[in-house]
Amino acid sequence: MREFQVEGRTISAYLAEPLQGSGPGVLVLHAWWGLTQPFRQICDRLAEAGFVALAPDLYHGKTTAAVEEAEALVAALNQDKEGVRGDIAGAVQVLREHVATPPAGGHGKLAVAGFSLGGAYALDLSVNLTEEIAAVVTFYCAYSGLEYSRARATYLCHFAENDPFDPPEAFAEMEQEIQAAGRPITSYTYPGTTHWFFEENRPEYDAQAARVAWERTIEFLHERLD
Repeated sequence: MREFQVEGRTISAYLAEPLQGSGPGVLVLHAWWGLTQPFRQICDRLAEAGFVALAPDLYHGKTTAAVEEAEALVAALNQDKEGVRGDIAGAVQVLREHVATPPAGGHGKLAVAGFSLGGAYALDLSVNLTEEIAAVVTFYCAYSGLEYSRARATYLCHFAENDPFDPPEAFAEMEQEIQAAGRPITSYTYPGTTHWFFEENRPEYDAQAARVAWERTIEFLHERLD
């Protein structure tokens, strides 16, 4: 973990860089457990694939493996959404400082990948920092009612088939809103999976679905950022 100072704000985050030292930037936004090891490992895997990955700690050091504690952490976090947006915007600035200089006309070539809670903030980011975000990847997250017409991003969404938090009708509503806004979106639903299917430390983990979702994610990020 490292700390960065951005406009008077301290951003604590995990940074992973590729061996060549530079590459396209991907912001990683953790699920409601906090910045636990699986999300740091995602940054490492992104770095192995050639990306500079940064995961800000939205809970400022707190983590949990219990659903009830996670619910309490989310409730506390969402009481200050502007503060969370400020932390995320600060993390975007930090990431911008660590990526390779974009080609002419390539400003905004950053991606954000979010998981559940982090997916909601990733979608929110895409309509609030439109000049920065070119690609969005979400895992088991639906967020309707955003002004997707403001976005300039392309979306890749991974859904679970049996999701008690975000049912299929919620996914369908969000897809329709993004399509109606004229933004490209590709979505996949993984048979037999439920929420958190991508996270190796969870009992819901599905190795096959996680492998396929990761391959699709890396291909998408290279297409959008390289």
